[in-house]
Amino acid sequence: MGVGYDANMSLAHKLLRALDRVRPAPVAHAHCDIPCGIYDPHNAQMAAHTVIRMVDLINQLEKPGANATPEQKQEYHNKLQRYIATKEQHAELYKHEVRVLYGDYFKPEHVQQFPSLHDTVWKALKAGSKGRQEVNLAAAEDMLKLANEIAEGFWKTKGIATYKAKAPYPTARETVYPKLA
Repeated sequence: MGVGYDANMSLAHKLLRALDRVRPAPVAHAHCDIPCGIYDPHNAQMAAHTVIRMVDLINQLEKPGANATPEQKQEYHNKLQRYIATKEQHAELYKHEVRVLYGDYFKPEHVQQFPSLHDTVWKALKAGSKGRQEVNLAAAEDMLKLANEIAEGFWKTKGIATYKAKAPYPTARETVYPKLA
């Protein structure tokens, strides 16, 4: 079976190559792998809000005192570990979302509309790394600031105006939204 199968595959391959020489397939140009055409900076913004919230919760977490029970100590450590894990997960999600927008959505003509794009993305990725590595409110806030800048540029490339509003989350930070109506 191996010899016949290989010979058939080789013959099929040769036939397809010959067909491709006679009538080549047209080249497709797309900005993503599928292309789906569905992009939105919202996920990066929400990830930044989550990092801010986790930093707030970590900073508010009361360390158990010397007289704390083993259960109280365990509860503290469990909460701290969950907050840190969530912070790190969302910082990485933030970086992923920024990379997808940069690599799959933004095109050279968008850089003309948004000249600081390369620098903004670089700073956003660095802020995401710092937000992941540290319990640092300033770094987490930088993540949101840069996600908002990317959002403004993103919506500008689509010809959609934006507005800034206080987010309805416990973080209560200013967030950029598309003005759709």
